[in-house]
Amino acid sequence: MIYNNPKRHVFLIGYMGTGKSTVGKLLALGTGLIFIDTDELISAQYGMSIGDIFDVYGEDDFRNTETDVLGDISSVEDRCIVSCGGGLPIRSKNREILKSSGTVILLEAEPEEILKRIEKDESRPLLKNKKSISEISKMLEARHDAYIDVADLIISTNGKLPTEIAAEISDQFSN
Repeated sequence: MIYNNPKRHVFLIGYMGTGKSTVGKLLALGTGLIFIDTDELISAQYGMSIGDIFDVYGEDDFRNTETDVLGDISSVEDRCIVSCGGGLPIRSKNREILKSSGTVILLEAEPEEILKRIEKDESRPLLKNKKSISEISKMLEARHDAYIDVADLIISTNGKLPTEIAAEISDQFSN
């Protein structure tokens, strides 16, 4: 079970729309661990949506705050299930923090599946006015090495319900 894992936190990483937040909440319910969503923390800190943060302060400021928030989470003594923003692992410093303070699970999905999941979601600043399979594919390719570099476990979420994904993760930790 995830709770017995020797590393403190369980970090869920992956591209937007792969199920990190939904699966993370289910894992937290199943384990009794605290659930943290880095994007929700940052949004609360600024008092605005992620899209508005990008518009007002820019991506660099957002990424700096993301690193600070990750550092704060890594120092929390209680084990947590953490849903990380899709771009968080891009920075090498963030990958170092992830590796040193928890188990990292990469949730993956095909571009077509991601587009289907986020099609009506207007809160994705990096895909503002350009949601397409080719744009998603480009971003996935650009992030692929960073994701793989830090992942302890890779789970495909294609065609799976969040409950199935959470059960698959729990099963991996049981073995």
